[in-house]
Amino acid sequence: MLREEKGRTIGVFRDLLLGSHFQPIFSLAHRRIVGFEALLRATDNAGRPRGPLEVFGCVTDRDDTVLLDRLCRTTHMRNFSRYETGESWLFLNINPQVIVSGVSDGFLQRELARLQFPPHRIVIEILEAALQNDAPLAEAVAYYRDLGCLIAIDDFGAGHSNFDRICRLRPDIVKLDRSIVMQAALDKRIGAIMPGMVSLLHESGSLVVMEGIETEREAMVAMDADADLVQGYFFARPAPDALLSERPVFADLFDQFQNITASERGSYRSEIAPYINGIGYTSVLLQSNRPLEVACRGFLELPRAERCFLLDGNGSQIDNNFNAPHAQVASDPRFAPLKNARGANWSRRHYFRRAIARPERVQVTRPYLSAANAMPCVTVSIAFKVNGELRILCGDILWNQRFSTMDQIPEFR
Repeated sequence: MLREEKGRTIGVFRDLLLGSHFQPIFSLAHRRIVGFEALLRATDNAGRPRGPLEVFGCVTDRDDTVLLDRLCRTTHMRNFSRYETGESWLFLNINPQVIVSGVSDGFLQRELARLQFPPHRIVIEILEAALQNDAPLAEAVAYYRDLGCLIAIDDFGAGHSNFDRICRLRPDIVKLDRSIVMQAALDKRIGAIMPGMVSLLHESGSLVVMEGIETEREAMVAMDADADLVQGYFFARPAPDALLSERPVFADLFDQFQNITASERGSYRSEIAPYINGIGYTSVLLQSNRPLEVACRGFLELPRAERCFLLDGNGSQIDNNFNAPHAQVASDPRFAPLKNARGANWSRRHYFRRAIARPERVQVTRPYLSAANAMPCVTVSIAFKVNGELRILCGDILWNQRFSTMDQIPEFR
């Protein structure tokens, strides 16, 4: 079922000819290819192309599905082994039905030994959403990991994926589905979530690949989210050959990202400066023993200011919130149970912890959901002493998309 043609391996299954293409996977930090995903390229006897879903869709017998899957992987491995690819990985997809059928007969191990190809250069891609039962999936992950291969969960975020399963399976690599990358490029609110999602995957012990990147905007999403690896037409299309070619696009990409970041930081500094100055001046008035309601009036007159509140050294709120006349909480009765915050303890919040760690300096949080009105906001805060007692003054600002880079901004004096 395998034959050699012009230095390439061709798989033969029924009336189909099975070939290999390889799409490079790049490390953003290293600015070079670190792996290749093997992709099936099939044609029928008339030379008409047949997609992978069509090829596997015409097979209903379980044994034939296993045979076809192994034939594809063997074709890919033999073709890939012909190229000088250094230590780069080979990403191999496994049909979900093959995982369900079991993996204990040693097929992959025997083929790797025959090719003298080290298992640690193989990345097994598993479609996590395709399996309803965790047992065969966990068994497959354990088998391939014991063999020495890396494990990648493919198409994460495409519907059924969840972090709970990621934590249980502990994949080495998670590939984010193209659909979520596209949405992040089109919707800034989704784009703002991406760094947090990537950070959670990093904390779970996985490298992150953003796949299907086709535009510069999508590449910027990957850069901003701190993705480790990228894959897509913007960087390189699949090709019959697995070659370690350099991509000059990275120099322009990093320059563009730095320019965008610098522009956003400049815009952010300009827009946030009145709120920083306002909360700082309010703290000066409080140190002069002005009542909070009087001291914070200037801050609350700023267009996006929502509220001011004061905490003691333990994080407990001393008085109730003082809301701006235009504040969202003032006109929305649905959040009435959260209106009275007197005595609430906010010591867990970043605005409290950062303020007491750097007294007399205004701190700015990243966007988060305010408990006062369930609206996205950022908080400016400053710690100081009044009559020898520590106080932390906080001011909430209604968040908008122009506040998307505040995690890059240091504390302000």
